[in-house]
Amino acid sequence: MVELFELLREAAPVLMTGAMYTLLFALASMVGGLAIGFPVAVMRLSPWALVRWPASVYVSAMRGTPLLVQLFVIYYGLPSIGIEFTPVTAGVLALSLNAGAYLSESLRGAIQSIGQGQWRASFSLGLGYWQSLWFVVMPQALRVAAPSMSNTLISLIKDTSLVSVITMTELMLSTKEVIAVTFQPLPLYIAAACIYWIMSLGFEHLQRIAERRLNRAHR
Repeated sequence: MVELFELLREAAPVLMTGAMYTLLFALASMVGGLAIGFPVAVMRLSPWALVRWPASVYVSAMRGTPLLVQLFVIYYGLPSIGIEFTPVTAGVLALSLNAGAYLSESLRGAIQSIGQGQWRASFSLGLGYWQSLWFVVMPQALRVAAPSMSNTLISLIKDTSLVSVITMTELMLSTKEVIAVTFQPLPLYIAAACIYWIMSLGFEHLQRIAERRLNRAHR
């Protein structure tokens, strides 16, 4: 027991550094995913097939292929046609593209759940389509989409473990590096799992706070 405690104490700084990078990558990917997801959701709602079709193909491709394969395509595949990324850029890009597909579906469903009466009321006040979407429909849609969007962020925290395969420093790669030195995989992998769990619990708590505030603002 003393040896185990000493092992975890010595490994803690490395694991905490990896956890910090995991959080940063997850948050950066969430921002990137939102930047992608919102326009894709609007494109998916377009009455024009030429606008709707590319967005539908993108969402289908991202949701229908493993994130690990997407990482390999971006980091190992694209250099064959002259497009190269650093591990950090490739990891954040892959996570953002993947999250953007799921976030777009959450936003699209939330926008569609807002009654047509809200659109008609905003049009009657002289607002255009984009003004109605941004100032009237989107605030209500975000309240509806908040739980699924929060779940996407929590999933991103766990999905960052996959980017260790492209030598991107985060919690899982940090854990593997410590294991390579100590040859103690079981306690260190359990410690890494606990850190992921704690981070997820923290975001679940923030999710509940955000949902309560959005619900109060809607009343």
